[in-house]
Amino acid sequence: MAEQPFVMSEILSQPDCWRRAAGLAAQVEEVMPGRNERVAVVGCGTSWFVAQSYAALREGLGRGQTDAFAASEFPRGRRYDRVVAITRSGTTTEVLDVLGELRGTIPTVALTADGDTPVGSVADAVVALDFADERSVVQTRFATSALALLRASVGAELAAAAADAERVLAEPLPPELLEAEQFTFLGRGWTCGLAAEAALKMREAAGVWTEAYPAMEYRHGPISVTGPGRVAWVLGESPAGLPDEIAATGGVFRGSRWDPMAELVLVQRLAVALARRRGLDPDHPRHLTRSVVLDHA
Repeated sequence: MAEQPFVMSEILSQPDCWRRAAGLAAQVEEVMPGRNERVAVVGCGTSWFVAQSYAALREGLGRGQTDAFAASEFPRGRRYDRVVAITRSGTTTEVLDVLGELRGTIPTVALTADGDTPVGSVADAVVALDFADERSVVQTRFATSALALLRASVGAELAAAAADAERVLAEPLPPELLEAEQFTFLGRGWTCGLAAEAALKMREAAGVWTEAYPAMEYRHGPISVTGPGRVAWVLGESPAGLPDEIAATGGVFRGSRWDPMAELVLVQRLAVALARRRGLDPDHPRHLTRSVVLDHA
């Protein structure tokens, strides 16, 4: 039997990482966004999707206006009370550029896996989730642990989510998912970011045709790609009537059985399994590096 990809050990560790992240949230409360602060959250790739999820969740809970941006698209002239940056490596050029430009003007905090990296010299505060650092290129446990900390920081309890993730990790992968040729991930509110992240995981690790949309937007065109052998997967609450509409296309509807973050863990497992079926190496995805560091010279 082929050796298990090391990314799988990182995927399996997530329930414990989430519990640690939830505990860390209480220790770093003073550097995290306060109630009613106007906040921007920046990141790149997976970290941008985590930013989107947190922004929608925080604002939806009435904690204050919260915007999320790809770091390269951060609006330099807009005023915020605090900026949160998410960067696993602590070396991503676009994130460092934003933090460097804001230094001394707007309070900033960086969530990273390694505080002893360049991000530590440009952010006002650093929250290091070193227990969730990864060897892999494809992000799994750092991203979900960062989101677990952010969810805990706005009052969410993570015990049930961690328990759901343990169940997801223990059950076999559904055959209809292993045989599918295409996936559309859907979300509402804070799970729109998770849907985008689920699609990214499938593309990165397995090269599978995937799309992601707000669930209510799916009817406005994207449903046309759904049919036999194709899956529409809702992370979180499903709009009324959508399961029947997907069934009418001949496609497979999958609703959430678990906490949306636990559903994402299932997607991660599936991405690794599909990669191996296709003869791909999920530990070394095509055309990707662990961090994007640009030469400004």
